[in-house]
Amino acid sequence: MEALQLRLAEFAAARDWQPFHTPKNLATALSVEAAELVEIFQWLTPEQSAAVMEDPETAGRVEDEVADVLAYLLQFCHALGVDAASALAAKIDRNERRFPRADRSGGAAPSNRTEPE
Repeated sequence: MEALQLRLAEFAAARDWQPFHTPKNLATALSVEAAELVEIFQWLTPEQSAAVMEDPETAGRVEDEVADVLAYLLQFCHALGVDAASALAAKIDRNERRFPRADRSGGAAPSNRTEPE
């Protein structure tokens, strides 16, 4: 991820885009790109959404939007000094404590929430 962050920083620097890459602007751009990814799936049935990568044109759109989301997330993390991998590992650790493994006898462990944040 560090190599990708460096490459993105060099790309932005070569175009004098750094003044625009503030945390607010990067968070906004990330949100827009995530919405563009959602748009691809907006009216699909669950079955259609599971098969979306079977169509080369749609698969390309999905991959492009995933790349845009990841690029802005990495740039956002770089701007704020967030180690994305460490942040994710810490979040998984917290969720593992908050949401214990399901009881294999058929029921899930009780929780006041149904999904991790």
